[in-house]
Amino acid sequence: MKAVATHTEKPDVSFDGGDLDCGNGLLLLIRRHIDPLPRGGLLEIRSTEISVDEDLPAWCRMTGNELVSWTKDGRQRSFLVCKGKLEERSTAEDVPASILAGRASTAVPLAPRAQKISAPAIPALAVMGLGSWPRPRWMVEAMHAYVEGRLDEAAFHETADDAVRLAVAAQEKAGADVITDGEQRRDSYASFVATRLDNCQLVPLVDLLPLVDHPEEFAAELRALDVPADEVRHPGVFGPIGRSRQIAGHELDFLRAVTSKPVKVSLPGPYLLARTMWLECISEQVYASREEIAADLVRVLREELADLLDGGAALVQFDEPVLSEVVFSGAKNKRSFMCGALSESLGPAHELGFAKDLMNAVVDGFDRDRIAVHMCRGNWTPDESVALSGSYAPLVDTLAAMKVGAYLLEMCTPRAGEMEVLRRLPETARIGVGVVNQKQPATEGIEEVAARIGRATDLFGRERVLLHPDCGFATFADNPICSHSNAEAKLAVIARAAERFRV
Repeated sequence: MKAVATHTEKPDVSFDGGDLDCGNGLLLLIRRHIDPLPRGGLLEIRSTEISVDEDLPAWCRMTGNELVSWTKDGRQRSFLVCKGKLEERSTAEDVPASILAGRASTAVPLAPRAQKISAPAIPALAVMGLGSWPRPRWMVEAMHAYVEGRLDEAAFHETADDAVRLAVAAQEKAGADVITDGEQRRDSYASFVATRLDNCQLVPLVDLLPLVDHPEEFAAELRALDVPADEVRHPGVFGPIGRSRQIAGHELDFLRAVTSKPVKVSLPGPYLLARTMWLECISEQVYASREEIAADLVRVLREELADLLDGGAALVQFDEPVLSEVVFSGAKNKRSFMCGALSESLGPAHELGFAKDLMNAVVDGFDRDRIAVHMCRGNWTPDESVALSGSYAPLVDTLAAMKVGAYLLEMCTPRAGEMEVLRRLPETARIGVGVVNQKQPATEGIEEVAARIGRATDLFGRERVLLHPDCGFATFADNPICSHSNAEAKLAVIARAAERFRV
């Protein structure tokens, strides 16, 4: 398309990308401004970077957005992009005033709950899912529509309520002692926070390919790992992080309303969030360093943890699977998709110490008996061969130094090594043992599961043991590890095997 003298259409929203190119954050700024627009909305992108002349039309073709026209006056360029097709503009809704006014949050932090709700104790050998449960197709469709602005928040939550009811009913039918909401409202176990925190937004993973050192190699890695880059989204930070609404407290409140059993809520851990949300090309415009963004993440997680415990959560689980990437990826500064962590690692000693300090900063002063840490070695595909592998030996000291009351750990897969090394964890903590592998389509036999339970009780004592699958059943909404029926069957076999060890 050739440049024109002037645009014939008037943009709804404009922004100036300066001299940023598509590999230095321009695509993320485009995504920040175009996502809130209705279909047919027009975005003007001003730029002085010559490479954008070729890269932006390619991005439009890849994402299905229409480049309507562009102008050039010396170095200054102006690109007019339609969200979707221009022909949709005639039926597009008016652009909300909040979008035209900008996306900066002026909301104040949430006040603490007025009334604390007590939580029931979790018994020995309690059976639970790790968190995620396969979403119905209609739930996934609603999720995409909500993120893309085609479904309002009230309609989205009404749909999600129905999905949660189904997930809870399946867990109760299987015999679970502790219930989760199946993370039905989340696009994934971690990136969903971008839809809840101030000045954060989900961006498609495919938009981030230009940000890595070797985009072609990274794209090939995603294909090899069976990661749907065109569907998975990643959190982007465009301003100071704030918590003007609950991250997961609304999930807890609905979950408690539909089950009488103890409930668990999972949250991405502070180290995981620091790794996923620190993208230098964007984040450094707000934060000077990863440590600075981590300080704000600790603050909002502490606020959320207090809300969840006050709201009656029997257990709050922090997910830190990226710790396995730190010690098992095999390259000091390798960027990996593992668990969605695209930012660089500074080496195991530094990263493990950073992770431990962040976790302890979050949980300091809270009831550690109601706080757990979970980690695994990758759960985005059923293909065991592409997930990381290694014993807990290089991780156990870091885990032991985290001041939590339970460790919920992958142990069924041979990739996790031997269970005995976990005896180095504090004797005051409970040990959650993965006794079925959610990656395998066949349901394990009751004798096989009972043998693993017996081994755990021999090592740690019956009162300390909790039981669960190695990881969640649907880490990414678009890429579930197994079906609803398989998930229910695997949870049920744990419950049946656990009965043999009840007093």
